[in-house]
Amino acid sequence: MRTSKIFVTVDIVVHQPTLAGGKILLIQRKNPPFENQWALPGGFVDENENLPDAAQRELLEETSIRVQHVEQLKAFGKPGRDPRGHMVSVAFLARITDEHQKPEAADDAQDAQWFSVNHLPTLAFDHAEIINFALTKI
Repeated sequence: MRTSKIFVTVDIVVHQPTLAGGKILLIQRKNPPFENQWALPGGFVDENENLPDAAQRELLEETSIRVQHVEQLKAFGKPGRDPRGHMVSVAFLARITDEHQKPEAADDAQDAQWFSVNHLPTLAFDHAEIINFALTKI
């Protein structure tokens, strides 16, 4: 019998509504793969960690932003979505209405910024697909 080498990660789409359609919080990756590219906050789920807790933890670690509620959206697990191996990411959505929450990059993020949903940069992994799916739920 073969042991699975599939890892579970979380990605979180943080949406802030605006008159122009909204903003999405992104981090600039500090490490490979996709070093220096923009991505959703997220990362590996720790052993014995609940998925929503992992999403909230990763968001706080990478952006210093704390949210009280996250909504699970969908799992993304297409082989090849991450060059490090087979990763299944469970995507979450959080909504922030407080315009004064300023992200501060930390952990493995070198920058964290709000971007208009209409002017997103090129994104790492399959994060454009995740954001597009999240926007259909907003």
